[in-house]
Amino acid sequence: MATLHTVNKSPFEKNSLASCLSHLQSGYAVLLFEDGVYGALRGTTIASQVEGAARSGRVYVLGEDFKARGLDEGKIIEGINVVDYAGFVDLAAECDRVQSWL
Repeated sequence: MATLHTVNKSPFEKNSLASCLSHLQSGYAVLLFEDGVYGALRGTTIASQVEGAARSGRVYVLGEDFKARGLDEGKIIEGINVVDYAGFVDLAAECDRVQSWL
């Protein structure tokens, strides 16, 4: 059963992303949006955990939210895919359930 995990909190303010990553099971997808997009940046304290998740499964970042924060897409961790709002909807539709990490 595929689960889409969504994280909208910055990993530097809340532990939502770290908790999410520690509960991933096969077939997962993770979408970072709103302030959760900071988790997609290379060179941060949580980057190695996110890189591991991107190697083992599917990790996405919402491009519009990334750009809205003035972040450079060139700093996105390798293996993370950038999606738009339509891609967000597609991910939610293709997964059996959605788990929001608050």
